[in-house]
Amino acid sequence: MSSESFQNFIGQPKSREGVEFRMVSAHGRQMERVLGLGVGPLAAGTVGLLILLKVIQRLRHKQNLQDKVVVITGASSGLGKECARVFHAAGARLILCGRDQKRLQEVVEELRNKTYGKIQTYSPCTVTFDLSNTSRVSSAAEEILKCHGHVDVLINNAGISYRGNILDTHVSVQRDVMETNYFGPVALTQAILPSMVDRRSGHIVVISSVQGKISIPYRSAYSASKHATQAYFDCLRAEVNRLGLQVSVISPGYIRTNLSINAVMGDGSKYGVMDKTTAKGRDPVDVARAVLKAVCHKQKDVVLAGMLPTAAVYLRTLWPALYFRLMASRAAKEQRLKEE
Repeated sequence: MSSESFQNFIGQPKSREGVEFRMVSAHGRQMERVLGLGVGPLAAGTVGLLILLKVIQRLRHKQNLQDKVVVITGASSGLGKECARVFHAAGARLILCGRDQKRLQEVVEELRNKTYGKIQTYSPCTVTFDLSNTSRVSSAAEEILKCHGHVDVLINNAGISYRGNILDTHVSVQRDVMETNYFGPVALTQAILPSMVDRRSGHIVVISSVQGKISIPYRSAYSASKHATQAYFDCLRAEVNRLGLQVSVISPGYIRTNLSINAVMGDGSKYGVMDKTTAKGRDPVDVARAVLKAVCHKQKDVVLAGMLPTAAVYLRTLWPALYFRLMASRAAKEQRLKEE
């Protein structure tokens, strides 16, 4: 059999170019199979691996609150009371703070009789003081530290809201809101902070608001106090990071509490009305659980708001002109409703 006949018999190409062509074609088909069938599973596997690594990382850094000393301000009602319940259920040693000793004691009595399976729980301590009286905060911090000798978690929750027109609001009201919402938490934080620095351990939480990121009409004093709060605790987070301390800012939208009822107006009187937005707000239990999660997972900044407020936060940054027009329209609409 001739060489040519033998090549035809076994199906070999007749030239070197033909061999190269078939090799390239085979390689191309192999690549097609990889790209067509392998990329999907490969991508899914990569995503799955990243998720697994993230979960492992979160579990490694998750903080166990059993036996941790947790201070909660504004603990006699609303979100503060719900935080007391969820942190007590997690086995924390609570120090409850507020202005009304009787109401604080009612919370203590409620929690004292609750058990949660194998979790060891403790009867809370109480420290009574008015956060707006910053001259009293230093001595209150001393009382707090005497309870267990240190503080692991400080939750700055106490606050007051405001409803009013800037033109009709006395500057003393603006100052009062700032005292409670800004200077009070700052004073308490700075009084507790040195003990955390000494131990190279501690977590500071502040309950801010989505209005600390955007401003809406007729909330000037409240929004200003929350903007100041956001800025201060963002700075604090950066400064104490090297010392091993954690700082979390929680920014909820409307919460179904008595915050609007207890809000002050431009003349200093109580608003006394449950706003529709507040009545339809988030369940404080859900917000308290989110605070617990933020502490356990050391989350730095948490926004707990619906789609529209969250979108407004981005709109304020990305398209401020449109945001300003929308807020002006909202202000005009609210004013018309008041005049009717």
